[in-house]
Amino acid sequence: MKSLQAKFHIGQVVRHRLFNYRGVVVDVDAMFQGSDYWYNRVAHSRPRKDRPWYRVLVHGADHETYVAECNLEPDRSGDPIHHPLVTAFFTDRDDTGGYRMRYRHN
Repeated sequence: MKSLQAKFHIGQVVRHRLFNYRGVVVDVDAMFQGSDYWYNRVAHSRPRKDRPWYRVLVHGADHETYVAECNLEPDRSGDPIHHPLVTAFFTDRDDTGGYRMRYRHN
């Protein structure tokens, strides 16, 4: 079985292809980890479950989303993400416009 590499990393700023919101990645799952109930109610485009999924803090909001990799693209605007939890996850921005993790996770 071929191992999949995630396209995006924690701290990377991304844009949702369908809904055009920006956000920052705070967690990466190698494959879908939600419930079938959530998937059937929320994931209307029916993205593949066997590909990477991401937790994303949404810019200008106070919620996060769980998004399939196929619905994300890099955000190259260089603009910061405004979300109340950014400082809980990250210390500051790096020279690419992304964010440096506050704590390293396994």
